[in-house]
Amino acid sequence: MQITPTMRRATIDDAAAVLQLFDGAIAWFAEIGNTEQWGTEPWSTQERQIARVEEACALPEAWVAVDGSGAVCGFIALGDAMPYVPAAPHPELYVRVLIASRDPRVRGVGRALMTLADERAREMGITELRLDCFGGGTGALVRYYESCGYERTSTFDEGGWPGQVLARSLAR
Repeated sequence: MQITPTMRRATIDDAAAVLQLFDGAIAWFAEIGNTEQWGTEPWSTQERQIARVEEACALPEAWVAVDGSGAVCGFIALGDAMPYVPAAPHPELYVRVLIASRDPRVRGVGRALMTLADERAREMGITELRLDCFGGGTGALVRYYESCGYERTSTFDEGGWPGQVLARSLAR
């Protein structure tokens, strides 16, 4: 049975649930042989990643998707561009973090969160969104964002981690 999640603002209290989403994704990546993106160690055991998720949950534009039982099944944090990518020449909203449950009952929650990003940008009068993602492996993640209407703009290397920056214009 498909569950339609609801969206609400995230708080620091959601960090543990968001870390569990990352842990689930990392376990799945390990199963399919993608250990380059985030490694194999659960984020919930890494101080650096715990702090990163707590910081993201505290952002003013951090949102969680929750299923019918109130369990967190997705997370998005919007804000300024990450420090390792060039600043945009005009106002933008940057998708800093996006993670969704692998549970098939909430399939599509990532796209729902991306739609929320579009809505938040429009409410702010912003017509461009950007994000970055893992640009290595099979390229499946880049293709996912392209299927959400984003276009490749530039690449970068962050300490041996290949990244891809993508942008989406809402003005079209």
